[in-house]
Amino acid sequence: MALQCGIVGLPNVGKSTLFNCLSSAKAESANYPFCTIEPNIGTITVPDERLTKISDLVNPQKILPTTVEIVDIAGLVKGASKGEGLGNQFLGNIRNTNAILHVVRCFDDENITHVDGSIDPVRDKEIIDTELQLKDLEAIDAKIVKVKKLADSGNKEAKAIYEVTSLLKSTLEQGKSARTIEMGDAKWDLVKDLNLLTAKPVLYVCNVDEQSVVNGNHHTEAFMNAIKDENAEVMFVSAEIESEMIDMEEEDKMMFLEDMGLQESGVNRIIKAAYKLLRFYTYFTAGEKEVRAWTITEGFTAPQAAGVIHTDFEKGFIRAEVIAYADFIELGSEAKCREAGRLRVEGKEYLVQDGDMMHFRFNV
Repeated sequence: MALQCGIVGLPNVGKSTLFNCLSSAKAESANYPFCTIEPNIGTITVPDERLTKISDLVNPQKILPTTVEIVDIAGLVKGASKGEGLGNQFLGNIRNTNAILHVVRCFDDENITHVDGSIDPVRDKEIIDTELQLKDLEAIDAKIVKVKKLADSGNKEAKAIYEVTSLLKSTLEQGKSARTIEMGDAKWDLVKDLNLLTAKPVLYVCNVDEQSVVNGNHHTEAFMNAIKDENAEVMFVSAEIESEMIDMEEEDKMMFLEDMGLQESGVNRIIKAAYKLLRFYTYFTAGEKEVRAWTITEGFTAPQAAGVIHTDFEKGFIRAEVIAYADFIELGSEAKCREAGRLRVEGKEYLVQDGDMMHFRFNV
């Protein structure tokens, strides 16, 4: 299952530098707007300590982690919704992503210019929010025109769509993003085809100076206050620190992080947060040939999880043999889990849990 997160932000906030740290692909990073024009795409592994611990017990020939695609998208400017700068291209690229990593500049450095002449992360965020909201309003207005006549004639589905789109329109006109609305999945499904930009889950990444990476600064304080009512997550990362660690050996990296007062790199924290943002789970398969992590969405049944491996597994699903990760680590092998009664047989209705170790039985 492809997980694609788009890194967005105004020009010169550290997007491409952060992308270079996240990915083996090297995006051009320079001190002028529109340095990134075509989106850069990098595929990176999702760090998961559980995969390492399982592999230590199984000793497989191969270890296969799950992956994330990170897309570095051109910097947005005011007026993008009307085509200013690289607006149309930016908005088209971001529409194809599953989640947004919104980078805001929260550091002072007179050697790095800001497209608006001063450092104000709240203003920067509002510029991007406004452009995305305006673009969503275009799509919503077109949908309202399309369904209103049908809704007025008594068509139940059209009426339901009209009610949802009207709520979305009202919210966006107040300067609020679609994700701030709390409504059930059934209602969201009615407007799924709109692929709204402001409905996508977002992780705000405050790019801070080295001294502010643990506790933040006055810029992050103002920013946190501004987004307190949003359904969004925030983390502090120093792209400068991450850049310094790229070529370090693992032992040196851990010592460097410890000196900074950090337990884990910003890169790992971002990847894990992005994975969680999309409500993704990981389950594992383990054998002598390979130990592998598989990505599923929260709420997947056992047959759906089997289908991630191969569609035939879902079609011919009979049952799943399941061991909880904690039980496997405690007892040390599948055989011991089976002897202790910790291996469960689950059917078609079973909802797979994060960390489950699974073996599927199916008819070809």
